Amino acid sequence: MDWLTTKIPVGRWAADLFDWIQTNGRGVVRPVKAAVQAFVDAVEWLLQLPHPLLLIAIFVAITWLLQRSWKTCLLVLLGLLYILNQGYWEATTQTLALVLASCVVCMGVGVPLGIAAAHRPWLYTWMQPILDLMQTLPSFVYLIPAIVLFGLKAVPALVATVIFVLPAPIRLTRLGIASTPQSLLEAAEAFGATPRQKLWKVELPYALPQIMAGLNQTIMLSLSMVVIAALVGAAGLGTPVVRALGTVNSELGFESGFVIVVVAIVLDRMLRFGHQ
Repeated sequence: MDWLTTKIPVGRWAADLFDWIQTNGRGVVRPVKAAVQAFVDAVEWLLQLPHPLLLIAIFVAITWLLQRSWKTCLLVLLGLLYILNQGYWEATTQTLALVLASCVVCMGVGVPLGIAAAHRPWLYTWMQPILDLMQTLPSFVYLIPAIVLFGLKAVPALVATVIFVLPAPIRLTRLGIASTPQSLLEAAEAFGATPRQKLWKVELPYALPQIMAGLNQTIMLSLSMVVIAALVGAAGLGTPVVRALGTVNSELGFESGFVIVVVAIVLDRMLRFGHQ
């Protein structure tokens, strides 16, 4: 029965794998790090380029186009003005840059994978345990290899965020595509639609509410990672929270924490499709 007491070296295997990647994958890791950092910096620059009041007006206009509700627009306006009043505007734009970059990566990867999983049930069967692992493994664990491979600041934060958030768009996209009524697909086939036409003209329009719910979840889950991102040097709203925790400053903690809540409410109301 000695095999029962012999520890399986899972941690050592993982460490060896990342050591091998760090040693042999520098030619890939460095360009990826530079590209990701440049992308995040570009998004942050775009958000900080206009005057805060002009950017607030743009957000309110986007809210009106998406929601057609003056009450929601007023809520977004008041929320953003509150953030500006509290002096957290720059930190908010830094957080939004990381969130938007994460959303681009997650939706760009998650939607195609969700479509593939809906069309190939065997693929989703293989993906399910991996997606469960990605969502249940503590996000702090992702930071260790991310720091080893990419150093500090925004890149490891983005990598950890993407790993944690990616299952949401995959699962919701797959659910939307798989839920397309068979009668609609049969009608499209009867009119001679090709598989590509069925996807673009039947399945994707029908699955759009689920895909947009996946986008909403992606944004909310990415925002929930801001404090963890601050632990690896990523700028944003998580930095004052970590500073407040280190100095036991309840005033700073509640002030910055409430700003994060306001940002979450604003983004949720802006993108709450089909839930007026």
